[in-house]
Amino acid sequence: MSVYNQPRKRVIVLIITGFALLFVARLMYLQLIETKYARLADANAVTRKTVYPGRGIIFDRKNRSILGNEVLYDLVVTPAAVKKIDTAYLCNILQIDTVEFKLRIADAVKKNGRMRSSVFAAMLSPDTYSRLQESMYLFQSGFELVPRQVRSYPYKAAANILGYIGEVSPDMLKMKAYGDYESGDYIGLTGLEKTYEKILMGQRGTQYIIKDNLNRPQGALANGEFDTAAIAGKNLRLSLDIELQLLGERLMRNKIGSIVAIDPQSGGILAMVSGPVFDPNLLTGSRRTKNAGRLFTDPTEPFLNRGIQATYQPGSSMKPLTALVALDEGLITPDFGYPCRGAYNACGHIIKCLHSDAGHASNLRVAMAHSCNSYFIHLYRLEVDSYKWGGIKKGHAKWREYMTQFGLGHKLGIDIPGESAGVVADTAVLNRMYRGAWNSCSELYVGMGQGQVATTPLQMANAMCLIANRGYYYLPHLVESIDNDSSGILQKFKEKHAVGHVSDTAYRSVIFGMEDVVEHGTGRGARMEGIAVCGKTGTAENRGRVNGKVVDLPDHSVFVAFAPRDNPRIAVAVIVENAGMGSTFAVPIANLIMEKYLHDTLPASKLPVMKRMLETTTIPLAKLEVSKIDSLNNTTGALTAEQILKQYFH
Repeated sequence: MSVYNQPRKRVIVLIITGFALLFVARLMYLQLIETKYARLADANAVTRKTVYPGRGIIFDRKNRSILGNEVLYDLVVTPAAVKKIDTAYLCNILQIDTVEFKLRIADAVKKNGRMRSSVFAAMLSPDTYSRLQESMYLFQSGFELVPRQVRSYPYKAAANILGYIGEVSPDMLKMKAYGDYESGDYIGLTGLEKTYEKILMGQRGTQYIIKDNLNRPQGALANGEFDTAAIAGKNLRLSLDIELQLLGERLMRNKIGSIVAIDPQSGGILAMVSGPVFDPNLLTGSRRTKNAGRLFTDPTEPFLNRGIQATYQPGSSMKPLTALVALDEGLITPDFGYPCRGAYNACGHIIKCLHSDAGHASNLRVAMAHSCNSYFIHLYRLEVDSYKWGGIKKGHAKWREYMTQFGLGHKLGIDIPGESAGVVADTAVLNRMYRGAWNSCSELYVGMGQGQVATTPLQMANAMCLIANRGYYYLPHLVESIDNDSSGILQKFKEKHAVGHVSDTAYRSVIFGMEDVVEHGTGRGARMEGIAVCGKTGTAENRGRVNGKVVDLPDHSVFVAFAPRDNPRIAVAVIVENAGMGSTFAVPIANLIMEKYLHDTLPASKLPVMKRMLETTTIPLAKLEVSKIDSLNNTTGALTAEQILKQYFH
């Protein structure tokens, strides 16, 4: 019986025949009709050129461009195409020697092979580019000038917020997460540039350029038929007020510390300063690598964003939170007083207060205004010893639960990387510290913001939002909106976080006590004409290791506040390291920040205060002597104190 009389075999033969005919037809189409691939194959002198898109621009809350793009040029090399060129002349233009020339060629081969292009000299200065452009006909064999959009910072501010970009590394290219990148691409490495990289980067385009036998460009292949257009990145619009940010950075000149200001009604960050500050333009252009190296090794750690990465014992600025817990648990009323005579000694050792006069802790408002240590230590002990919890360990766990809901001891989730969680010790930590044997006297210091508690300035500013709003806050964030974006990436910042069980009466009692702090207490320097300001000063103990020994160092100056008392518009936390009591530096700095934001100007009466802030240095002498920050900033046109004062006071 023949093959064709067997149905199953006949079907198989027909299928195979059909596929063969389709394959032949496709080959005939590609060779006889479709010319696209034939032209690409014939164009042996076609160069594929990547077109980099414009990176998204970043605007502040008043639509001012605070991060844009400018064009610089890279000199790119294809090692296999380098033939007879005047090497000495090229080295002279680039100000390198022939040894360096050979090393760069070898590095290009190692990174991308001989047939692919690599950056030979990145982000040329305008002078170098000009000289090269005039002589490129001498180096057409293997070299090309490629435009590169780099970041520019017109306000020379917000370096740790905005972040910076850099070339994607060979190690990164090996990772699946960076599969969309190619050698030579730039990527956000820190700050908003990193968090919103996929939004800011845009989409690369491609051009195919025909070259003649002398490697000279002759125009686009097929009139650009195969080219793809670059698509610019999307723009970010921030809650940041760049003028407020600038003021804060100027106030933190020659100081180590941080200023964080938040809009309580939205969680939007109005300013986030980390001192000492540096000009972000130092990290663009041909001197970027050298400047970055000097900043990395500076003892004042300018790359550390102290607003979210540094943790400090909050000191007395934590006392409003201690009071909230005691009020909410019904352990005290606003009229509760404590007979403090200048020190707390109920646990067998003396902890001094600033005041010893009778009645300075007669009720909550008075104790808050005088910042009585004894009063708030006693409140903490009442909270963790309360019989309702069934023991100190359960009482401390309940206290820690309150602190967690207040936003301490964990990351808040701000939209820039590197945030620290801070410290609020749980019972497991205390068990290890005290080998299981501890009581309310062991950690009584946390009632006054010392001991096993540490917060970031962001967390303390956010706690002020919680109090100002009487029980809720929004996650602190910088980006308010993204142009032409419907991804919902910002939705989490629109959701209200409420601490539902704390009563409005408890908040009101604490708020009025904080108002007294400013009106006639330790924070009088924060008063503003016609505006009720609520705040709390703090003096955070500072210990460090010197020559292998733990020693007491100058205290940190701390102040937290919000204003106005009703319908608050700004909450702020300020910490100045090694500056002493909260009233010395943190209070006047916070006052100037709030004045500027609420009134859009500074009254003439603040001139002496601002002059003192600008002219005073609090950086320890040992660090100051080897710091490079001032010299680096001066090379980018840093203003003098007199020039800054003229901008604010006429």
